[in-house]
Amino acid sequence: MGQFDRIETARLLLRRWQDSDREPFAALNGDPETLVYFPSTLSREQSDAFVDRIESVFEARGYGLWALEVKETGEFIGFTGLSPMPEGVPGSGGTEIGWRLARHAWHHGYATEAARAALDVAFGGAGLPEIWSMTAVLNTPSQAVMRRIGLTEVARFSHPRVPAGSPVRPHVTYHRANPAFAGGS
Repeated sequence: MGQFDRIETARLLLRRWQDSDREPFAALNGDPETLVYFPSTLSREQSDAFVDRIESVFEARGYGLWALEVKETGEFIGFTGLSPMPEGVPGSGGTEIGWRLARHAWHHGYATEAARAALDVAFGGAGLPEIWSMTAVLNTPSQAVMRRIGLTEVARFSHPRVPAGSPVRPHVTYHRANPAFAGGS
C-alpha cells in the first residue's frame, strides 16, 4: 500500500496537516454550533492533540483524516478522511470514513466531494474490503452524505463514549463493501 499525502478533487485539496491548520481547526472544534452533534466542544489543547493523533495514523497506515482546503482560495475548512473505527461500536476494528467542516463551509457539497475522494483511496488505493461511517441519529446532514456516497444504514446503537442521557448518544452506523471483493462483508 502506498502513502496518500495529497489528493485533489475539482474544488478541494485533501492533504497532510500543517502547523498553520491548528488555529482554524481549534476554532472549528471550539464552536458549539459546528459540534452540535458531539457531546462537547474541544479546547485548544484537545484539538491539537487530535491533530497529533491524526498524523500518527498517517504514519502507521499511509492514509488518515486529511486537512481539507479549498483549492481556489487555499482556505482550511476542516477534515475528511479515513480513521479506525473505535471499540464497542458496530464496525469496530474496521475503517471509518468521516468529515468535520467549519460552519461557513456547509451546504456547498464539499463533504460529499471530499468523501468520494476518500472512498476512492479506501477502495482503490488502500484496497480496503469495506468502509464504515457513524454519527449521532440527530445528524441527518451527515447521514445524507453517507447515502450519497453509497453507504447503507446497518445499525443503531448507544455510543459507549457518549454520556447516558445525552441527546447525541443514540448513533447510527452505515456501511459499504468494496465491490472489488466478491461477496464483500
